[in-house]
Amino acid sequence: MELNSILIATDFSDCSGSAFKAAQSLGTPFDAKLILLHVIDRAFLDKLARHLSAKTADLEQQLRRQAEKDLNLFQEKWKSAELEIDTIVAVGIPFQEVAVLARDLAVDLVVMGGYGKKGREEIEQVFFGSTAEKVVRLLPCPILCVPL
Repeated sequence: MELNSILIATDFSDCSGSAFKAAQSLGTPFDAKLILLHVIDRAFLDKLARHLSAKTADLEQQLRRQAEKDLNLFQEKWKSAELEIDTIVAVGIPFQEVAVLARDLAVDLVVMGGYGKKGREEIEQVFFGSTAEKVVRLLPCPILCVPL
């Protein structure tokens, strides 16, 4: 199997940092392009806009700018290989955005943390499943879930 491009989904947690490190290790022998993706959760954005009585579009712009800064800081903290890295900030339902972008970009591998910033919320996962689990169910390409 040759790896030309690897999509790494991040929520900036240590677990997604471990996933980024794993993707770099896997991609280095192939000089693969890495695509670092952060998804702003649409439901969170809508709730925040209602709570702050703000326009959703204005708030989305602010969150995108912050996410771009956070992606740069994330790379500074976790980058260990000299590979080409593209970054994407998307807005939507996280598992759907990961799946759609992986398909649209025709990546060879998706790498993501086994759990995110919220930690292991067992009750929620029993009823709804984790983002990683939902991505695994949707995509035909290989997916690597990395624990912390």
